[in-house]
Amino acid sequence: MLPIADENEPGAGIAWVNLALIAVNIAVFLLLQRGSGDNTFTYGFSTVPAEITTGHDILTATTPVIDGVRYLIPQAPGPDPIYLTLLTSMFMHGSWLHLGGNMLFLWIFGDNVERAAGSVVYLLFYLVAGIVASLAQVFVDPTSTIPTLGASGAISGVLGAYIVLFPRNRVTVFTFPFVFVVPAIVAIGIWAVFQFLNGLGSVDQTAGAGGVAYVAHVGGFVFGLLVGLLFRSMPGERPPPREGLPSPF
Repeated sequence: MLPIADENEPGAGIAWVNLALIAVNIAVFLLLQRGSGDNTFTYGFSTVPAEITTGHDILTATTPVIDGVRYLIPQAPGPDPIYLTLLTSMFMHGSWLHLGGNMLFLWIFGDNVERAAGSVVYLLFYLVAGIVASLAQVFVDPTSTIPTLGASGAISGVLGAYIVLFPRNRVTVFTFPFVFVVPAIVAIGIWAVFQFLNGLGSVDQTAGAGGVAYVAHVGGFVFGLLVGLLFRSMPGERPPPREGLPSPF
């Protein structure tokens, strides 16, 4: 089930911070990562749990086991202090598909959350959600030398806030070969259940089972739920959902 559009309030302004975040993610992947997740910059500026727990930058290659297969992972110099990778990693991606999927979710759901919270608060929320998500991954696998990167943790926080703020908003989703409309609580709820189930399974094995940091997604989502409750208590009223169906375009 792939979301392709959601319901926006009539006359809503441009969510400039959300657009800027999308632009920065794309720029980092193109200009600094050179369109690839396999380069020195990516290895140096991704979050490595063992680096965060020890405070030391790992500079020699490691051979972690992922899904029963041993991989050779080059390491590279990162920022000083190394804890800055908690921030830098959330603007990096491993592939075009990874980038495209994350930016699609951010484009669809981030603008409404920004309007509800305000641009400055939304930016702070997004950054903190990404850091919390990365720390959740570090917590369950503190000795791992597997690099983690991507905006998924921060976007999971956005989804958590969205489902609290706009549970009845209509979301257009694509499931081959059909396009149909469901409430946000269904579209995001199905995604969340999948993350929680895989997160529980990954804790029993490796925290990044299958190359996906499900625990980071869960951590970001739970943080977003809690902050969404705070946003909902802020002054101001949102108009009720519009009649009719949102356009998928």
